[in-house]
Amino acid sequence: MITYTQTKIAQSRWSLSFTAVYAVLVYFAAGLVTRELWIQLLLMGVSALLMVELNNANSLIRIYSRMVSCSFLVMTTMATFLIPSIDAAVIQTSIIGFYIYFFKAYQDQTASGWIFAAFFALGIISIPFVQVLFFVPVLWILMATNVLAFSGKTFFASVLGLIGPYWFVAAYYISIGNMGWIPYHFMELTHIEPAFNFTIIDTPRLITAVFILLLALLGSIHFLFYSYLDKIRTRMMYEILITLDVCCFAFILLQPQHFDKLMAMSIVTTAPLIGHYLALSHTKFSNIFFLLILFIALVITAFNLWMPSLIF
Repeated sequence: MITYTQTKIAQSRWSLSFTAVYAVLVYFAAGLVTRELWIQLLLMGVSALLMVELNNANSLIRIYSRMVSCSFLVMTTMATFLIPSIDAAVIQTSIIGFYIYFFKAYQDQTASGWIFAAFFALGIISIPFVQVLFFVPVLWILMATNVLAFSGKTFFASVLGLIGPYWFVAAYYISIGNMGWIPYHFMELTHIEPAFNFTIIDTPRLITAVFILLLALLGSIHFLFYSYLDKIRTRMMYEILITLDVCCFAFILLQPQHFDKLMAMSIVTTAPLIGHYLALSHTKFSNIFFLLILFIALVITAFNLWMPSLIF
């Protein structure tokens, strides 16, 4: 049997190490030292390790492969316009934490602790990006239909989790005499701008979003065709990821002013989808596609690093 380059890379124990080195080099090229992006780099590293935990704890890929974490690192560094943003880094780290705890509650209607922790992570996201609260009704539905953990206790735990971070934030703002922050913060939920206004999205962002969308579609279609090979629990998890990826891209279309923060979320959600495809497809066509995806990702990364130099 022919062993393709794709299979060798996808199943190699060195893939994540090499990808991590590549990611650090991209951060250096993006101005790690001159722009002091150390916190962002640290959060990226934490996020990559959490992606490993997300994959291992839920057997997202039924063979040994680090393609979930590698895909996450490649897409995160490809979106170089997100690298300087601490908000984007916090959102990514927190949404991975949300998935880890959310999936731990599978088929356990008494898992109040896991649900509290999951929605506490979502509450952290809502501090820099309050519009993430629009996802909460969808998550409650998924908690009932896919996680199979919805009950009075878990619903109450989710509400407490969402509120949890605000106890600390509110205490801080009260201590500095800024009592108006909380009402102003939630008033942002009523701030709606015209839909489909893509004039506010620059070329690097548009190209990156289209490519990530194509990766999400490829991964989703491949999973739906071959989901029968995975366990029921794994299918439920991937259905959640696909649903939330659809929500992220739909939100971008309707309110493109939130592009950066939604793209940070979508990268996390797309990584398992495309990672599943890259690790488990073993045809001559998929090998060519793997090399093409890698080449395009490198070209887009170089383009996104090059564009800011033209501005100045």
